[in-house]
Amino acid sequence: MNDEIRPDAHGMMTRSVHAGNDPSGPSIRTPITMANSYHLPPEPEQMSWSGTNQLFYTRNTGANQVALQDKLAALEEAEAAVALASGVAALHAVFFTFLSTGDHVVVSDTTYEATWKLWAELLPRKYGIEATFVDVTDHDAVRAAFRPETKLFAVETIANPTTKVADIAAMAGIAHEAGALLLVDSTFTPPPLYRPLADGADLVVHSLTKYINGHGDAMGGAVLGRAELIDRIKTEAMVDVGGVISPFNAWLISRGAITLPLRFAQHQQTAERVAAFLDADPRIAYVRYPGLPSHPEHDLAARQFDGRGFGAMMAFAVRGDSATQNRFVANLEVITSAVSLGHDESLIVHVGPDGPRVAAYPAEFREWGHLRFSVGLEDADDLIADLARALAATFPNGVDQRV
Repeated sequence: MNDEIRPDAHGMMTRSVHAGNDPSGPSIRTPITMANSYHLPPEPEQMSWSGTNQLFYTRNTGANQVALQDKLAALEEAEAAVALASGVAALHAVFFTFLSTGDHVVVSDTTYEATWKLWAELLPRKYGIEATFVDVTDHDAVRAAFRPETKLFAVETIANPTTKVADIAAMAGIAHEAGALLLVDSTFTPPPLYRPLADGADLVVHSLTKYINGHGDAMGGAVLGRAELIDRIKTEAMVDVGGVISPFNAWLISRGAITLPLRFAQHQQTAERVAAFLDADPRIAYVRYPGLPSHPEHDLAARQFDGRGFGAMMAFAVRGDSATQNRFVANLEVITSAVSLGHDESLIVHVGPDGPRVAAYPAEFREWGHLRFSVGLEDADDLIADLARALAATFPNGVDQRV
């Protein structure tokens, strides 16, 4: 990393361009090092074969991984970062490193599908680690959920998919009073919008696949925080479990992250216009977007994100059953029906009102289902026109009167 590029001396855009760039030879950019091994020193018997601070085997660390980690740490203003194969690999790495049989975790009751499944099914059954799911907007309930054996509290800044906003400073206070670590999944709120570490989080996870890469062509995940915590993740979960990021994916994500501040500003600007359009249409059953005054945590989001925006993710539904939601999506031409989020193209996915997770969802989600909408980089006018065309085609005889 260029050590002269520091958060205390340079702005977000400068860090995005220069941090982590470590050219070798005549190149001015970090090259792709497609190698699984590096030259050993003259006396390799002195090395730790589980070490992560020396280039000798890509499962322990690789040149492009180091470059990406340095860029991410500069953007998040973290002491250290570890880049892994996916966002779920990053989450699992935290759990694997800091939890053991008999431990307890507190988890937001609205969270990403893989996080929910890990704590509702897999980790309790396989490793005897118990979890309590709690509404993070009810601070008394959060405090009551902690036990003497609670080691970790896992939340999301903006919850997937309901867009519930967590008060990270308050959650950090509660976790630390109980002697637990606070893990924040900040995938919906990358560094141009928010840095949870500044509000007391111990560890931050990003699915790099999403906004930080931003182009829908690479997968990766990262954990950021204090060096002592990240070093443990590297030596325990990265080296000995092996979920390391590939050199090519690390290079792609480093390249994508250069334009993150520019891209995310456009994502947010367009999302605000699209949310306002949907919110004003009587054919729309509801819109959940933190930037709307109707959002339950709008005031918290405005304070916590300090005028930097409200993200570019929203959930909504048209007035009708699941078949109606599907017809609406099928009538879209510019917006793509696909999973993932944070891509250059707008993505929408229909999820019905059934399933084990939805018990914690707002009433309107349970009644209508929801469409998770990731607003992309297309012209706002084109997205609004696409939504308007799809609504007209879905409701040729006016608004569905189902209530």
